[in-house]
Amino acid sequence: MTIKKNALVSLSLTLSDENGNAIEENDEDIIYLHGGYGQIFKKLEDELEGKKIGDKFSVALSASQAFGEFREDLVLRELLSDMPEDVEVGMELEGLVDGVLEGVVFQVVEMDDTHALLDGNHPYAGVPMIATGEVLEIEYLSDEAIDKILQHEEH
Repeated sequence: MTIKKNALVSLSLTLSDENGNAIEENDEDIIYLHGGYGQIFKKLEDELEGKKIGDKFSVALSASQAFGEFREDLVLRELLSDMPEDVEVGMELEGLVDGVLEGVVFQVVEMDDTHALLDGNHPYAGVPMIATGEVLEIEYLSDEAIDKILQHEEH
């Protein structure tokens, strides 16, 4: 059995920097629906096409192929008076700046007496990385099961 469109795939996955230092090791298996549904990085998904259970992989991803390029326009300095009263470093805030950048999740990265520095970039934005792992399971689902997965993802 090989990975092709509409296969439910289970992987072990480690993301490393270009020097091989682990950035993120997943303790649990990664499970995704193969076939261009945007559940994993496109270049990684393309590389997994046709692989079998037990196949290992190593895929170099540029920053734009992984979590995206770092965007300066997603780093904002806001007045504390415009923030929730309980704001603190590490807090995540969504849909800020009067509806602009709606849906972006900002993390409070720094605060002083009057302002908070917010960053809407993914923590690994701008970082090229290597995705390594192994194909653990492949399962083909009914059209109904696929529809259920995709509907659940939309909510």
